[in-house]
Amino acid sequence: MKFGIIQERKNPPDRRVVLSPTECQNVLNQFPDAKIKVETSPIRVFTDAEYEKAGFSVHQNVEDCDVMLGVKEVPIDALIPNKKYFFFSHTIKKQPYNRDLLLAILDKNIELYDHEVITNPKGQRLVAFGRYAGIVGAYNGVRTYGLKYRTFNLPKAETLRDQQALIDELQKIQLPNIKILLTGKGRVGNGAKEMLDAMGLKKVNVSEYLSDTFNEPVYCQIDASEYNKRKDGVRGNKTDFFANPEEYKSNFFRFAKVTDFYIAGHFYGDGAPYLYTREDAKHQDFNIKVVADVSCDIDGPVATTIKPSTIANPIYGYDPVSETEIDFKNPNAIAVMAVDNLPAELPRDASNGFGEAFSKYVIPAFFNGDKDGILERARMTSGGKLTTRFKYLQDYVDGG
Repeated sequence: MKFGIIQERKNPPDRRVVLSPTECQNVLNQFPDAKIKVETSPIRVFTDAEYEKAGFSVHQNVEDCDVMLGVKEVPIDALIPNKKYFFFSHTIKKQPYNRDLLLAILDKNIELYDHEVITNPKGQRLVAFGRYAGIVGAYNGVRTYGLKYRTFNLPKAETLRDQQALIDELQKIQLPNIKILLTGKGRVGNGAKEMLDAMGLKKVNVSEYLSDTFNEPVYCQIDASEYNKRKDGVRGNKTDFFANPEEYKSNFFRFAKVTDFYIAGHFYGDGAPYLYTREDAKHQDFNIKVVADVSCDIDGPVATTIKPSTIANPIYGYDPVSETEIDFKNPNAIAVMAVDNLPAELPRDASNGFGEAFSKYVIPAFFNGDKDGILERARMTSGGKLTTRFKYLQDYVDGG
């Protein structure tokens, strides 16, 4: 089996890669029958020279490979027919802007494996950049707070080498006695928690957070069962919530009344209630002034996120009265950081972590007959058609 590490061609550029030079060596050590070719890239965080030093040849094209490994969507004109491709296609939620991409994949008889649906039999994701989204999101959120209130000016994450460099910068600043709320206890939420802990911030429980005052900055990490409650008044739990989201309503406003800085690191599923609405944000008791929306669902559960922001321009202001964008430094503005590709700001660390998981869970499936069904669950297209698991996308393909 010959794997090709393809050049990232989507704009804006993404410097991440599925397998680093070190991880490529690990793959060959474990699977001697594997072959890896690297397509030249002027932007990849690991240079052509680093791959060559590790013993891998770099080529102008990798068309003779069986499996193409990428991160972001491959432009339609760069797709090679009759190949297997791995990348984030951003089609599984019927995203309108990528319908033509999926049509082209079907037309070119490509087997598409989407990183987002590489799961174990329980449906839990096995490879993801979520931890790094949380790490960078928390850093960017703190940076946003300093810029809004003109109290400190942290460098952009993309200018720093790795997570430790981000931590070093955070440890230089002093936050005022604010309350920070973090939603989510998965990869994203716990990635953000790493950074808050690295700052030495005190973690408090829900009761303390809602009722106590402190002489230092504190944070509280909550999950779905703590910001939602059942409509019928029966005591719910996270398992019930994910199984029956329509039976719940938001209980988030009690947190919004005491929160200064909010980091959204939760997973939002179809049918779940919004955490807070635009009407909530208008309320005189709504206290949040800085939002780091790592999850970045536009016009969704975090109502102040009216658009994604970019690495180049990561912050915008939301005016809760007019529901429009304004200068984030305006006293009436809620400052919003909603970069939708945060791990790209920490490409070396993110690539290393992703590659370790990919070589642990995915590469073996090509050599063991896919005994655990890893490939079968992630395969979206085959023979010019949607696979059974992804037939729900047929109306999307047909233009519905």
